[in-house]
Amino acid sequence: METINNLVSNVEETIKSEGANEVKSTIIGELVISRLRDLDEVAYVRFASVYRQFKDLSSFVKEIRKISK
Repeated sequence: METINNLVSNVEETIKSEGANEVKSTIIGELVISRLRDLDEVAYVRFASVYRQFKDLSSFVKEIRKISK
């Protein structure tokens, strides 16, 4: 749980450092997905499957191949 809290805090700090009053959800999603990739590959794939809205199995497999390199 602490690791997840640290990830969230890191994303929040990154957003705050930009100084914008509004932040698009796509920016938040990209910040989360980039940090999850380094933190936990399984969590990354789970999040990516929803966030990226894979249309078919080949798109999903392509994403898995990217992280397995």
